Amino acid sequence: MRILLVNPPNCGRSIPEELYGITSLKQIFRGEPLALETLAGNLIQHDVQILDLKVNPDGLHSRLTSFAPDLVGFTAMTCEANTVIKLAGEVRQSCAAKIVVGGIHASTDPEFFNCEVIDWVVIGLGKQSFPELVEAIERDQNTEIPGIARSTKAKKPLSWQPRKYNQSDLVNNAAPRYDLVENYRSHYTLQTLGLKMGLVSSALGCPYDCNFCCIYPLTGGRYLTADIETVIRDILTLEQTPVIRLVDANSFGNPSHAWKLAEAIEKAGIHKQYLADVRSDMVVRQPQLLKRWKEIGLRAVVIGFEEIDDNALSQMNKENSAATNREAIAILHQLGLTIVGDFIISPDYTEQQFDQLHDFVCEQAIDLPMHTILTPLPGTKLHHQVQSQIKIHDLDYYTLTNAVMPTRLNEKLFYQRYASLLHTGHSNAKV
Repeated sequence: MRILLVNPPNCGRSIPEELYGITSLKQIFRGEPLALETLAGNLIQHDVQILDLKVNPDGLHSRLTSFAPDLVGFTAMTCEANTVIKLAGEVRQSCAAKIVVGGIHASTDPEFFNCEVIDWVVIGLGKQSFPELVEAIERDQNTEIPGIARSTKAKKPLSWQPRKYNQSDLVNNAAPRYDLVENYRSHYTLQTLGLKMGLVSSALGCPYDCNFCCIYPLTGGRYLTADIETVIRDILTLEQTPVIRLVDANSFGNPSHAWKLAEAIEKAGIHKQYLADVRSDMVVRQPQLLKRWKEIGLRAVVIGFEEIDDNALSQMNKENSAATNREAIAILHQLGLTIVGDFIISPDYTEQQFDQLHDFVCEQAIDLPMHTILTPLPGTKLHHQVQSQIKIHDLDYYTLTNAVMPTRLNEKLFYQRYASLLHTGHSNAKV
């Protein structure tokens, strides 16, 4: 079977740019579509191509013509969902390919894709379920596959069997098809710093059910670690890439696994640098683990601090504290690790809160602060809690840089303060 996997283009819209001429809220990193590369690696008996429309936004029609796929698979974040439906419509008009959609938005709000131009929706982790679907389509079998919903073309609600995730869903027997995006690889850089990075997954899922986050439902709250040999294999596959970004939501969520991986990297003689996502409470509990990773090449950690006071953290169900965040920052500075700090700005912020966040970032010497706006993504607990407050329902604006709920401040002032935070934080940033 000929299978075309499509990464949608950059398509989110910007209120600060459209209404107020604020153009500084730009993407600084374009990463390779690891989820699609991983799916391709598990389809070894098929002819698979990846089309990255983030690099080549006008390439769909020509690829459909030249490749003539039997199946087209889209991935979609929330801000890309509308565009994926439009692209699926173009596929439907151009060829007879079956159309499948997966990714975060399909997992948190699958009913959104229950429409005429979609044939199947992959819900949750699809590394195992998508190949099972491909096999069923090829054999023309009407088999119910856990984690897969057949579109009813909006005639009635979707129905599917939830998937109970375990280690077998990681499907570690084949490496991601990094080669399928080789012609795009020069574009996968951290633009402002000129870093060329490759993406590797060492774990999937997260056991922490923060109310704003859509990661927890992806695996039903399970935290699954990849085999050590699998991670080493994938790192070695990216032999020309100097910096490896571990894309796990919680890279060292299993400290024992993280220790073994560090030892295996050293034993394999791998000399690369690494970026990893960690929780601040893990840093406080496991400083020696971070020290060990620093010895084998860890250069930066990404930490979701989210907020700077306990009340706000509690409202997010973060299961963490401001004091722990500060202690973790001190440990990381002592170890000499770069801190990429994620902060979430509520639309309810006052000017005083903007000032306090600015002061915190400066006082704590956060190397690269990443500020997003609190966004109730469909399917999250936050969305359920604040649904009546949402004023913008067009998913094109769900980029995490738009306030889709009313702002306490005058809206233009809110975005001016937000843009100022980004400018200040990124002017001397390092990773």
